[in-house]
Amino acid sequence: MEEHYREVKKAEPCLKLIHMDQVEVEEIEWLFYPFIPYGKVTIIQGDPGEGKTTVVLQIIAKLTKGEPILNEITEEETGVEPINVIYQTAEDGLGDTIKPRLLAAGADCSRVLVIDDQDQPLTMVDVRLEEAIIQTKARLVVLDPIQGFLGAGVDMHRANE
Repeated sequence: MEEHYREVKKAEPCLKLIHMDQVEVEEIEWLFYPFIPYGKVTIIQGDPGEGKTTVVLQIIAKLTKGEPILNEITEEETGVEPINVIYQTAEDGLGDTIKPRLLAAGADCSRVLVIDDQDQPLTMVDVRLEEAIIQTKARLVVLDPIQGFLGAGVDMHRANE
């Protein structure tokens, strides 16, 4: 029994501690200061029907035209260039809901791209997502709602998934 315990103990990963005085401070690049950083996950949370998708589509419309997200131009938003956006929805139709809302918001729809996932569902770890980001140089990816892109084998109630 003791021999088995030693074997199991050896297979466990080694504890590695990092002293914070050895960590380099990194600048954060902001898409929308101080709410949406580039290269990070940002979640817009709310109850169903509260307008999360509408808010996101309004933000996308501004970004695709190179306009500041708010009417006031902040120091961080001066000289903003139009960006490409990948928008994936698991709830709404593209032609009957998403495009009309984008048009109503004044988006440049040529800068909003959707990965065709009719043949194979898209997940957050799908290689097609990375390929699309590289190919389109998208600066923003929206997965609406994020639960729709976790994959069939993921249990949302388990924190490590």
